[in-house]
Amino acid sequence: MRRARKTINQINVVPYIDVMLVLLVIFMVTAPLVNPGEIELPSVGSKLTAPAQPLEVTLRTDGTLLLADRQAGAAPARVTRDELVARIREKQARAPDQPVVIAADRSTRYEEVLGILDLLQRNGAHKVGLLARPPQT
Repeated sequence: MRRARKTINQINVVPYIDVMLVLLVIFMVTAPLVNPGEIELPSVGSKLTAPAQPLEVTLRTDGTLLLADRQAGAAPARVTRDELVARIREKQARAPDQPVVIAADRSTRYEEVLGILDLLQRNGAHKVGLLARPPQT
């Protein structure tokens, strides 16, 4: 005679508890051996420098270039491409971290903006980017 098999409706959790306790012991033993990294925080009295205002190159639809030095507070001056390169090189020679941004009228062709960007980069200007303004609400 065969006995009918009884279904098991409970999970035996004893092996899982054993594994958990072994892992707990391992972590408790190894935690004091781990050397925490040191973080060098800046001191409170350190002098913070404000970021330099960028030189702003404005390209108009008719192809004219304006250069504005916001840090000096000077009004935008009309320049040629050669003067633009010379002034930016001169300014970045005095202040190597001086950024340059290029702004253009909305209807200016994108190729002309990229031409100015390429001209500046080929002539040794660094930290050159494009200026984008948020839409007016």
